[in-house]
Amino acid sequence: MSQREHRIFNPAMECISRDELHKIQGERLAATVKREYENVPVYRERMDAAGVKPEDIRSLEDLKYLPFMEKTDLRDYYPFGLLASPKKDIVRIHGSSGTTGKPIVSGYTRNDVDVWSEMMARTLTAAGATSEDIVQVTYGLGLFTGGFGAYQGADKLGAMVIPMSSGNTQRQIMMMKDLGATILCCTPSYASYLGETVREMGIDPKKDLKLKAGCFGAEPWTEEMRQRIEQLLEIDACDIYGLTEIAGPGVAFECLEKNGMHINEDHVIAEIIDPTTGEQLPYGRHGELVFTTITKTGMPMMRYRTHDICTLTADKCACGRTLARMGRIVGRTDDMLVIRGVNVFPSQIESVLVGADGVAPHYMLIVDRVNSSDTLEVQVEMTEDMFGDTVSHIENVRKYITAQIKSVVGIASKVSLVAPKSIPRSEGKAKRVIDKRNLH
Repeated sequence: MSQREHRIFNPAMECISRDELHKIQGERLAATVKREYENVPVYRERMDAAGVKPEDIRSLEDLKYLPFMEKTDLRDYYPFGLLASPKKDIVRIHGSSGTTGKPIVSGYTRNDVDVWSEMMARTLTAAGATSEDIVQVTYGLGLFTGGFGAYQGADKLGAMVIPMSSGNTQRQIMMMKDLGATILCCTPSYASYLGETVREMGIDPKKDLKLKAGCFGAEPWTEEMRQRIEQLLEIDACDIYGLTEIAGPGVAFECLEKNGMHINEDHVIAEIIDPTTGEQLPYGRHGELVFTTITKTGMPMMRYRTHDICTLTADKCACGRTLARMGRIVGRTDDMLVIRGVNVFPSQIESVLVGADGVAPHYMLIVDRVNSSDTLEVQVEMTEDMFGDTVSHIENVRKYITAQIKSVVGIASKVSLVAPKSIPRSEGKAKRVIDKRNLH
C-alpha cells in the first residue's frame, strides 16, 4: 500500500466503536425481526416451528436462534411471497442474472434504494473516488444489480457517471479515453479483457487514459488476477461484494489497504457458520458467510445463507474503519467441485495459472467421469509469444503447470495449453467450469 490518503464517506458509521455498533445492530435486528414476523407468513411459520418469538430477539447474541433463509426460498415464493412491505411501497425490482428457469427477484422500497446508494458511495470513496471523479459503469444495466448499484453510488457521491452498461469493448475504450474516466466498475474478468485490448490497441494507460482505480466484483477472483489488472491498466484494483438478495454491490468493499472487504455492518450483520451443522464459527475460521439485513424494509433477509466460503475479522483497519472485514471468497459450498473425494475450488487453480509464465489468465475446467472415475481437464490459453515457441518448451510449461496443480489441489489433472483467444471471453460473469458428470 502506497501512502495514499484514505477517504471515508460516512466516518460516523464507518469508524464507530464496536460496542456502539453492536448496540445499534441489536436494536435494528429486533425491529427487523418484528417486521418480518408480522408481514411474512412463511418466516413467521418457521419462527413458530423453532419456538422463537420476536420478543426473544433482543441483541446480537440472540441471532443464532433465528431460522436460516436460502436462495431456494426466493424461488419457492416467487415473485412477492417474501415481501415485508405492501407492493405499493416497492419502487424497484432487481433479480438474479441466472440463465435457466425463473429469476430470483427482490423488491426494494425507497428506503432500500437510498441505503444501497450510500453503501455503494462508501465503496467508491474507499477506492479513492470523490465528486470530482468520472465513473465508468460497464456492469449491465438491467435486472442484475451491478450496473444500477454502481450508478446510484456514483450519483450519491456527486461524481460524473458514464452508464455504458456491458458490451462493445472498442466503444468502451473510446469513451473511457475521450471522456477521461477515472474510476472503472465491472467484473474482474472483463477488467482484464479491457486491459488486454487497451494494450493491443497500442494505448498507454499511463499516458492516454486517466483511470486511477476500479471497483471489481460479481465473481470470485484471486490476488494474482488483481496484480495482472493493476499492471495492465496501471490502477488500484479493489474488490467489492454484493448480492441481489441483500442489497446488490456495496454490501462489502475494499479500501486502498486491500486487506479484506469492509462490511457495512450498520445495515447488515455477517456471520460465519459451519456449512454442514449450521453452527456459528469464530472470526478467523473459514466457513459459510451468512447475512442478515437490519435496515432493509422491502424484502428483509434473516440469516441468509450465501454459500460463499470466507473468513471474518474485526481488527481495526489501517484506513481507520472499524467495520468487520471479510476475506476474499475462496469458493462456494454449492458449486464447489468434489473430484475423487477432494474439494476443489476454481480459484485454487487460477492462482497457479495466473502465476505461470507463458499462459494467459483465461481458462476452462472440464470435469467428466470415465470408467466410474472423475477426471479433470484444465484448458489454459498460451500467450502469443508462447504459442510461437518450441514444442519442447511448451511441453515443459505444461508439465510445470500440471505439477503445480497437483501440489495445490491434491489431485492429478490433464493440462491442455490451447491457442491464444480460443477460450470464449465474457463481459459478465466468466464461465469457468463445465461439469459433464451429470450428463452420463
